[in-house]
Amino acid sequence: MNVKNEKELILATKPFAKEVKWKSWWHLLSTGTLLAGLYAGIFIPKSPLWVKSVCSVFAGLTIARMFIIYHDHQHKAILQNSKLADALMTLWGLFVLAPTSIWKRSHDHHHTHNSKLYTSSIGSYPIVTVEKFKSFNKRDRTIYLFVRHPLTIAFGYVFVFFYGMCVRSFVNNRSKHWDSLLSMILHLGIAVAIVLTLGWTALLLGLVVPALISLGLGAYLFYAQHNFPTATFSDKEGWSYVNAALGSSSYMKMNPVMHWFTGNIGYHHIHHLNARIPFYRLPEVFKAIPALQKAKTTSLMPGEIIRCFRLKWWDPQLGRMIGYRELAV
Repeated sequence: MNVKNEKELILATKPFAKEVKWKSWWHLLSTGTLLAGLYAGIFIPKSPLWVKSVCSVFAGLTIARMFIIYHDHQHKAILQNSKLADALMTLWGLFVLAPTSIWKRSHDHHHTHNSKLYTSSIGSYPIVTVEKFKSFNKRDRTIYLFVRHPLTIAFGYVFVFFYGMCVRSFVNNRSKHWDSLLSMILHLGIAVAIVLTLGWTALLLGLVVPALISLGLGAYLFYAQHNFPTATFSDKEGWSYVNAALGSSSYMKMNPVMHWFTGNIGYHHIHHLNARIPFYRLPEVFKAIPALQKAKTTSLMPGEIIRCFRLKWWDPQLGRMIGYRELAV
C-alpha cells in the first residue's frame, strides 16, 4: 500500500473515532450489572453447585468483555473527562491484574511497534528470526519457547498477568509501577477473604475459574491476532503503521455471541489502524470501508488455534512464520 492510500485509509476511519457517550456508559454499566448478577449466583450460599458453576464460566467471559471496555478507556476511545469513569477503570485494572501504569505503557508500545522485528516484544509476545534464534544460547532458547508455549498462554492468569504485569513490572521499577504491588495485594486479599468467609469452593468458582477463563482467553486473543499463518513482520526500515495494522493484525471471525463477550476485539486490524474507535463501532467501520473487509483472518476453531500455536519463528526467506517441522537446527 502506497503512502497516499495509507493516509486516505486512516482518514476514512476518523469519522468513526468518536464515542456516543450514552452508549459508552450503557456498555459499561450493563456489563458491570451482568457481572454483579453472575457473582451473586456464585456466592449466594443456597445456590445449587451447577448454577454456581455456570455463573462462574459466564463470569469469566463477561470479565473478558469488561477488560475490553477498560482497554478502550486506556486508549482514550471512551469515557474521557469523567472522574467517575477514571476511578472505576483504575479499580478494574487493579482487579484484573493489569494496573494502569504497566498496561498503558506496554500496550501503547505495542501499538507503535507492532510487527517490528526485535522491538515489538514489549507488550507483546517475542518474535525472532530463525537466524537469531539459532544464535541464542540454551537458556535464551528455553525462555523464548516458554513464553510462546500454549500452556503459558492458556494460563495467562498466572504467567502473563500475575507474573508479567504485576510481579515483573514491580520488581523492575518499584517507583513507577507501585500499583502492580497494590494489584497483587488486592487480588490475594480478595482470595483470603473468600476462603475465610465462604470456603474453598467459592474461591475456585468465584475467583480462580473466572480469572483462568478471562485472562487465558485474553492472552490467547492477543497472541493469535498477531501470530497467525499469514502474519508478516519486518525490520524498522521496511515498517509502516498501516501495513502493520493490515498485514500483522487479524480479523478474527467469531459468532455474534463471542464478538459480544470479546468486545469486538476480533476486528483487530481496524483497532490497530485507529485505536480511538470505540469497540462498539468497529463492526460499523468494517461494513463502511471495503478495503477493511479484505483483512487477513483467523478464528477460534480448533484447527486454527493449533495452526497459530505451531508458529514459532519468522523466516525472512519464506516471508512467513514457521514451526518446528520447518526449522533445521
